[in-house]
Amino acid sequence: MKRKQHYIPLLLTLLVFILLQLPGLTFIQYPFRLLGTWFHEMGHGISALLVGGQFMHLEIYENGGGVAYSNVSNSYLPYHIARAITAAGGLLGATITGSICIVAAKKPRSTTYALATLLFIIILSLILWIRSFWGILILSAFAVGLLIVFKLQNKNLQKSVLLFLGLQAALSSYYELGYVFTKQFERFGKINYSDTETIAQNTFGTYWFWGIIISAINLYIITKAIVIYFENKKSGH
Repeated sequence: MKRKQHYIPLLLTLLVFILLQLPGLTFIQYPFRLLGTWFHEMGHGISALLVGGQFMHLEIYENGGGVAYSNVSNSYLPYHIARAITAAGGLLGATITGSICIVAAKKPRSTTYALATLLFIIILSLILWIRSFWGILILSAFAVGLLIVFKLQNKNLQKSVLLFLGLQAALSSYYELGYVFTKQFERFGKINYSDTETIAQNTFGTYWFWGIIISAINLYIITKAIVIYFENKKSGH
């Protein structure tokens, strides 16, 4: 019975996540869709910084879209490789971040550290990078929400919140399935290349080839994170 109790938070969190996908709950889904956009665009920006480039700012739009403005022309890597990594960062960053949150939720101390780190990154992004009304509004709301969770000092609540946000981030790739298999799209009357097409142009293959690769990697990371979460719980008994 004691072991089963460890499954309850993740299963309940997964149930809530599934319920939030129902058509009638669009008004509740909306802020989390924008949060998923934030994870995606931050993935681009952080990737640009990691390859030695610049992350200028990001914008999140009312329709759920967004864009991260970066410059990797001065990267320590060849330009085309830096461009490909920055593009892939948005497609993988949310999954990696979410999976880290899921694994961190296995222990109270790591849960607290992970929530504190997430809150810090949100506040940092509000100060340094977010430059759009909807981005500032939604991320400020999430920052306040996390501060309230800390203030309540309820370990079970912190665990559930971290698991939910982890799943929301990791499974946000579900919303991007159509996008990763798209060559180009229109934004404000301008045609833009998708991230997978950008990767293909700067490396090899086609956008759909990289769509398959990215989707497979995301699935593996999410599955591995959940398996580790349960394995660690089992090993402790």
